[in-house]
Amino acid sequence: MPVLAVIPARLGATRLPRKPLRLLGGEPLVVRVHQRVTALRVAEQVVVATDHVDIQRVCEAHGIRAVLTSDTHPSGTDRVAEVARHSEFAHLDIVLNVQGDEPFVSREALAGAVALVASGAAPIGTAAVPVPAESLHRPDVVKVVCTDEGRALYFSRAPIPYLRDAADAAVLAPLVRQHVGVYAYTRTALQQWVEWAPHPLELIERLEQLRPLAHGLAIGVAQVPMAEAGIDTEDDLRRANERWPSFAGQQYSAVSVVAPDGVTST
Repeated sequence: MPVLAVIPARLGATRLPRKPLRLLGGEPLVVRVHQRVTALRVAEQVVVATDHVDIQRVCEAHGIRAVLTSDTHPSGTDRVAEVARHSEFAHLDIVLNVQGDEPFVSREALAGAVALVASGAAPIGTAAVPVPAESLHRPDVVKVVCTDEGRALYFSRAPIPYLRDAADAAVLAPLVRQHVGVYAYTRTALQQWVEWAPHPLELIERLEQLRPLAHGLAIGVAQVPMAEAGIDTEDDLRRANERWPSFAGQQYSAVSVVAPDGVTST
């Protein structure tokens, strides 16, 4: 099924000002993310969705299709949905949302999310990785609990599954999954998501994916081996630039990226 990948890129980040335009390996971050997604060959078209003309101009100077969207969208999902409604993309059946600060995103995560939707397993697809049990208590690590068929039961910043008895630690370990924030959707599921008002569970947890889940939309979860954090802070950007020379030679191959220090939060 034809896939449209949309990279939402908002200029007004607070922790890393003008984040999409900050340089990674000498090029703007949004350009590097577009290069990565294009190189992984999971989508027929890759488009940037932005709220600011500065980002649009930089993308177009690099030959990247960028759509200027409303500056009132509350989330990247709303920005992606606006782009998906454009008639020029109507022939692309699956929409893939790739965050604009993920230059090291893996092929397994993107292809896994898309495959769940393309196969009809779920109208929404995402991904998860194993996470050490000690990370259960970190609120910045979003956890997901799944059915045996691989559909999400719940997402939370709280420790789920909760380990009541230490003797059950071995049982817990294979059930602990960290959510990776990539999403694939059918067009219908994406439009339903943004048309619904924020759900109380979503507002409590500050987790947008609880909205469709609470409304009964199935979310399939692809199990992938590893994932990497996005770039949110000056320190993240510094580390990414330090790593870039060793990564640059691999970025155009359709292989996944393995985190050198194991799984990190996304």
